Amino acid sequence: MKVTCPVAMMNKGSYNTQSFTNENFVKLEELMYEQQVQRGEKIYWEGNDCNHLYYLKSGAVKLTKSSDEGKDLVLYHFQAGDLFGEIGDDSHVLNSFSAEAMTDCSLGVIQQKDLETILWQNGDLAVEFMKWMGYMQRFTQTKLRDLMFFGKHGALASTLIRIANTYGIEEGNTIRMTTKFTNTEIADLIGATRETVNRMLNQLKKDNIIAYENGTIMIKDLEQLKAICHCEGCPKNICRL
Repeated sequence: MKVTCPVAMMNKGSYNTQSFTNENFVKLEELMYEQQVQRGEKIYWEGNDCNHLYYLKSGAVKLTKSSDEGKDLVLYHFQAGDLFGEIGDDSHVLNSFSAEAMTDCSLGVIQQKDLETILWQNGDLAVEFMKWMGYMQRFTQTKLRDLMFFGKHGALASTLIRIANTYGIEEGNTIRMTTKFTNTEIADLIGATRETVNRMLNQLKKDNIIAYENGTIMIKDLEQLKAICHCEGCPKNICRL
């Protein structure tokens, strides 16, 4: 999947590290070593040892999960200011996902052993780290809810809302996407085929819920999309790609 992703056009302020105070986040930054990753390069692979966290300083990253048939489901888009990755425990020692750079990226990498030491030494930082983990758990739960509980139509409606919250600009009663997603790319985000997405988007267009401008989706009736996916009114820092 190749997504045209101009990072400058992403909505800022919804990065996932807002649970950390500036003072404590500096402590994390002091543990980081820098890594440069080029567009299309894997940062880590599903099935490899999980013992690092990554802070995205610049660029964009997608997190994918592979099926037994070899198809990738794109679960998350991370933007500058986000922290991601997996750390191991007695029962979880391998990465559950793969991370791939969507653009050239600059990363700050934290080793698990260094993270454990600083959390043990700083109780307030440990509490903030727990809040970050809680945020990520809620983030995952809402994604799985959208993909599993309300069918492909609900998954598509939710994904369009998430795209709008991440890449959209409000223009009156319309939301215009600043990034073009192909139907294949949207299919990878909801675990459907391109043909299924084609049919569903055509129906949404016929119902005057969405429209197209130069090949880019515009949302004309956000409330109808929310009704389709039984929107629970999550804040934008949760309801994002």
